[in-house]
Amino acid sequence: MAKKLNKYVEETIAYVREKHANEPEFVQTVEEVLSSLSPVIDKHPEYKQADLLKRMVEPERMFTFRVVWTDDKGETHTNIGYRCQFNGAIGPYKGGLRFQKNVYPGIIKFLGFEQTFKNSLTGLPIGGGKGGSDFDPAGKSAAEVMRFCQAFMTALYRYIGPDIDVPAGDMGVGGREIGYLFGQYRRLKGVWENGVLTGKGLSYGGSLIRPEATGYGAVYYLQEVLAHEKDTIEGKRIAISGYGNVGWGIMKKAMQLGAKVTYFAGPDGYIHDPDGVNTEEKLNYILEMRAADPMHCAPYAKKFPKAKFVKGTKCWGVKDVDIYMPAATQNDVTIEWAKKIAASGVKYYIEVANMPTTNDALNFLRQQKKMIVAPSKAVNAGGVGVSALEMAQNSERLVWTADEVDAQLKKMMKNIHDASAKAAKDYGLGYDLVAGGNIAGFIKVADAMMAQGLF
Repeated sequence: MAKKLNKYVEETIAYVREKHANEPEFVQTVEEVLSSLSPVIDKHPEYKQADLLKRMVEPERMFTFRVVWTDDKGETHTNIGYRCQFNGAIGPYKGGLRFQKNVYPGIIKFLGFEQTFKNSLTGLPIGGGKGGSDFDPAGKSAAEVMRFCQAFMTALYRYIGPDIDVPAGDMGVGGREIGYLFGQYRRLKGVWENGVLTGKGLSYGGSLIRPEATGYGAVYYLQEVLAHEKDTIEGKRIAISGYGNVGWGIMKKAMQLGAKVTYFAGPDGYIHDPDGVNTEEKLNYILEMRAADPMHCAPYAKKFPKAKFVKGTKCWGVKDVDIYMPAATQNDVTIEWAKKIAASGVKYYIEVANMPTTNDALNFLRQQKKMIVAPSKAVNAGGVGVSALEMAQNSERLVWTADEVDAQLKKMMKNIHDASAKAAKDYGLGYDLVAGGNIAGFIKVADAMMAQGLF
């Protein structure tokens, strides 16, 4: 970590704090990324001359739109839709759509900014974007969700396309929603552009391994960290938060590689299964449990009596694990939890969800001499990476096998780890994966922006 911030970095952070004070999540991610960049800015004074940082923290464009839909009773509802096309210097804007009650511009901008550097790290030609709505699909019928998605796409379709902006899923937007969105896009455009959305069903241009990709990629990245430390994944016990597609993917890949998730948390508390999620029966039950009620993981302990449910708290701080992997939502780990994590003696803290750690907590964990911390923008890049591979398959009019996609994903995660480690080493930061990931992602975008002139 840089001990003293470059003056231009300080000025840019101060600018964002002042201009975007009402968007704390966005301010937080800007502070986290830019605080790693001082050695790069020191080396490249031309970046200041081109005002590169201030250009980089402002989206190229962002727009809101109303989404009007009717429920099953015929009553009309109005929600707000968002799309942030944050940075297209290295390729078409690429990033998911989030349908959640708490969605507002600050959330969208934080995710779009993170997405820019995450997408850069994949090594693939995709820029950063994000979108969504304050619509909550929970408790809605399939017909209501369909009507909302159709209304949402009717407002959005003019501004996206395979070579313009390629949305995907995120929280609240799964395969069902992507299908409805794609159907409406096809209806409105009258063309077959299946590369306009990713996360599609296999019958109309989706990719194998896509639902599991983020979780699989996180475990592949973990393997590279362990290899660097002359360690292996076999026998490792893992604690995670979340049991959605990401957490489930972690569980599945960990089981395949001889590790096990022994703790996982949900909104209602956490599960401790000393045997781990180590059978197909357990993996399948988690899918059933999530589909029936995504807010409660307690039923797992009733189904599998060896497991224990602890109500109303998180599993951070337990001592009988080797690896922590927060995989639920932003700011899940506060400074209070970080202190408990440090006290547990665990060596590996691997972020998976987007910005799951508050900045003070992240800085605290990075200061622990015996702990290795890996950043989410690198660890979870496998999801968008496979989305980009879906775009490639759509462009080629081909369907790759699961093994082909998985091999590409594994190679991608190794390259991301190695690029992050090299960037940190090149700038005299040792094995600082957080700083290295920020630097490696930044440099590619910066080089492209500089080459393209003022934009």
